[in-house]
Formats: sequence, C-alpha cells, structure tokens
Amino acid sequence: MKTVTGLFDNYDDANDAVGELVSTGVSRGDISIVANNASGWHKGDDTEAGEDAVTGAGVGAVIGGAGGLLTGLGLMAIPGVGPVVAAGWLAATAVGAVGGAVVGGAAGGIIGAMTTAGVPENDAHVYAEGVRRGGTLVTAKVEDNLVPNAEQILKQYRSVDVARRRTEYEAGGWTGFDPRADVYTEDEQERARARRDL
Repeated sequence: MKTVTGLFDNYDDANDAVGELVSTGVSRGDISIVANNASGWHKGDDTEAGEDAVTGAGVGAVIGGAGGLLTGLGLMAIPGVGPVVAAGWLAATAVGAVGGAVVGGAAGGIIGAMTTAGVPENDAHVYAEGVRRGGTLVTAKVEDNLVPNAEQILKQYRSVDVARRRTEYEAGGWTGFDPRADVYTEDEQERARARRDL
C-alpha cells in the first residue's frame, strides 16, 4: 500500500475526489479528510463523531451511508491548525499523537501522522500549512495497483501543486508548519485565496 495525498483549496473538490476514490475501489476505511473549520461552516455534532474519529473509526463508520461526506464528521482542534472537520485514520492518528508525548514537539501531531503513513516530511509541512490556511486535506492508503488512478483522481479534482504552493509560502517567509502558530482567521484565509486567484 502507498499513501496518496491531495490538498484542496475548495472543500467541494475534496469531497468529490473522495467520492471518486471510493467508486474506483479505495476502501472508505483507508481514506481520511481534514478540513479547516475556522469559519464555522460545519456545525455538526462535536462529540459522538469526534469521539469516533479519535478512537480510530474509519471514514466508512464516520461518514458512511446515504447522507454523504459531511454526515457525522467530527469537530476537533489540531495545534497550529485550529478548528477542523475531520474523519478517518489520519484524524485519529493526529489526535492520538497530540494527546500523547509529542505535544509541543517540533513536528506536531498532523505532521507525525502523515510522515508515519509515508508522506515525505517536507510535503507534510505544506499539507498541514495548507489546512491551517483554509484548505482541505484528503489522504488515502491505496493498494499499489490503484495508485496511478488515485493520483489522477486527486489531480482531476484540482488538488494543489505542492511544489508550487511550497514556493508561494516560502516567498512570504514561511519555513515550515509550526504547531504553535496562531490559527489563521477567516479574513486571513480569504486574503490568501484572493492572492492565489490573481
């Protein structure tokens, strides 16, 4: 298995990519989604679904059924990212890491969770920063024979070019994801989106 990851500026694109991954054979239990919720766009239950994500329930258990991707997503906070809507193994791993010995560590829970799953550390920093700045992260553990198709799906639904985004962040003085950083406000997220749209 290989971990494939995409960062999306638009939650709907991420949602569509998840649906396509599932329809092409990627198990719901192997897919995670972490979306910035600083604006409070998702008002879901922050107890039961959040607990399910924390205890390791897969995406199928948390978001399954006919209700669509949003049904049952858990609300939680990730240091340096702030409030997120999350489901799946990555959320459970990140929250477990935050609750354990790595609190205050240089990498932070979300970076550690991604790198443990095989995401290169320099990319994991960009993905975490992207969520901090308002994005949505989709990460899937994919059987080797499905990897090319899964990577194409993420591109097809407008995932961010990680190298280009890293360059953009670095041009503004960014050196890496900092779990102690201030949470991006909704206004800061809007200004960042406006700069990208120029």
